[in-house]
Amino acid sequence: MCRTLEGVATVDHHVDVSSTVVVPANSSDDLNLIPPLNFAMVDNGIFRSGFPDSANFVFLQTLNLSSIIYLCPEPYPEANTEFLKSNGIKLFQFGIESHKEPFVNIPEDTIREALRIVLDVRNHPVLIHCNRGKHRTGCLVGCLRKLQRWCLSSVFDEYQRFAASKARVSDQRFMELFDVSSLKHLPMSFSCLKN
Repeated sequence: MCRTLEGVATVDHHVDVSSTVVVPANSSDDLNLIPPLNFAMVDNGIFRSGFPDSANFVFLQTLNLSSIIYLCPEPYPEANTEFLKSNGIKLFQFGIESHKEPFVNIPEDTIREALRIVLDVRNHPVLIHCNRGKHRTGCLVGCLRKLQRWCLSSVFDEYQRFAASKARVSDQRFMELFDVSSLKHLPMSFSCLKN
């Protein structure tokens, strides 16, 4: 289920928190380009990170984001919401609970809905984030990699690069078993891996 700032919505809906002003970074701001924790480019127009805070806003402006996919159930902070509004960025919230227990499952349907948002180039450039940019973000990116026909060892290597000593076998098992067949018809025209 995709939640927005206004409540619960279907995956086809989002909160358009657009405004008319985008503040360009000036030369004095160049020293303040601080990326969020675990920031990386996933593919053309797709980025990942941990939770951005106000110290990261100038950096995020340089990405010219259209959308943010937030994978946590907690409400989006007011400062972040204001940043989205002032920069015309849409927020898609998928409230995936954090799970440390080995038999708690990641909701497969929620990951599928989030992947549809990621694959829709109208939402690009898009930033995917959770709290630390490790587990929930890692699982969503891992499932995207399966769609891109990455071998599992490469999917797991990328996941472990961000999760480090916090890597979870349950997350890797989820990615291994995730069925991408219902998403294969969706175009990936953005991808640097396209055939």
